[in-house]
Amino acid sequence: MAPKSYFHRPDNHDKLFAMSEPKIPKSPKYLDEVMIRLRMSLHDGHYAGGLVDGSRILQLFGDVATELLIRLDGDEGLFRAYESVEFLAPVYAGDYIEARGKIVRTGKTSRTMEFEAIKVIQLLPKGEGGHAESSAETLATPSVVCRAKGTCVTPLHLQRLKHEA
Repeated sequence: MAPKSYFHRPDNHDKLFAMSEPKIPKSPKYLDEVMIRLRMSLHDGHYAGGLVDGSRILQLFGDVATELLIRLDGDEGLFRAYESVEFLAPVYAGDYIEARGKIVRTGKTSRTMEFEAIKVIQLLPKGEGGHAESSAETLATPSVVCRAKGTCVTPLHLQRLKHEA
């Protein structure tokens, strides 16, 4: 008898890989935080000294919101409005920013989200301990640079994922 191939398809393959309607569990697992980390490039520096425009941080929040909506509804949805935005500290080209968000409330089509942008790495100038223009440091205490709250909408006919009651 010849040995079985590594590529042998098990008898229950069709059951293992059968397509079923995706469902979101009852637990608030889908409310977990989403995070993206990006380095602000020289292209992001809009003002003197490489200061990054605050709208760049809001763009990151939009990307976070999109991922949250895809995880919840299976669709990118639409950003309807910001309820509040607070710019708390400057962001410069070369900084690494973590943009985080979570869904704090869901309605029939609306999803209220809270966002926070945190600076975790910054450039270290020569006069402040850096050896070159490329010197940088991981912040011992990351700083919150922006907070926001907003509402997104996923129309009912675009919500692919069914939610358990």
